Amino acid sequence: MDYNKELHLLHLMQQVYSSLISVSNKLQTTGDKYCVPLTSRQYMTVLAMLHLPEEETTIVNIANKLGATKQNVTQLIGSLEKKGLVAVVPSKKDRRAVNVRLTDLGLETMVNCGSNMTVDFMADVFNGFGEKELETLWNLLIKLYRFDGAEMDGFEDDVEVPDSFSDEEIRLALERFSHRRKISHYRDKNE
Repeated sequence: MDYNKELHLLHLMQQVYSSLISVSNKLQTTGDKYCVPLTSRQYMTVLAMLHLPEEETTIVNIANKLGATKQNVTQLIGSLEKKGLVAVVPSKKDRRAVNVRLTDLGLETMVNCGSNMTVDFMADVFNGFGEKELETLWNLLIKLYRFDGAEMDGFEDDVEVPDSFSDEEIRLALERFSHRRKISHYRDKNE
């Protein structure tokens, strides 16, 4: 056994792990600034709900979608409920479970927040990444998620939010996204 190689691999793994934690915390803190009045964790919780069938928006299913604990999601849902953005209702499928529903205010907030989060935050955070790098990073994160044999149930499918954006609004948002990425990329190269 090559102990130096094993020691180097262990060191690399420790660096990757600590970097993932630091990056996650930084992304969360930065994302909070783009999502007002939602935190980035609340935004992702609502996004997880939107990626689930309406009768399957249980705390457990939302937690599984996020890769979080039931307790953590219960706290997040509680804070969203206090803001009037979600309602917790009995499940029609399972008397022991509850479903979480987005209120009209929640949908409006999500649409408003989503524009900033999807366009501005993504353009700013990933401005230095090309398409191949993003694909590689995504695939590596999916591979890392399976360390315990569990598959990631992610957010691959597009969510249809009824009556949220016109074709013109989508076009303008994509132009803003492209422009913002170019400006950020240009600024980074010249610093």
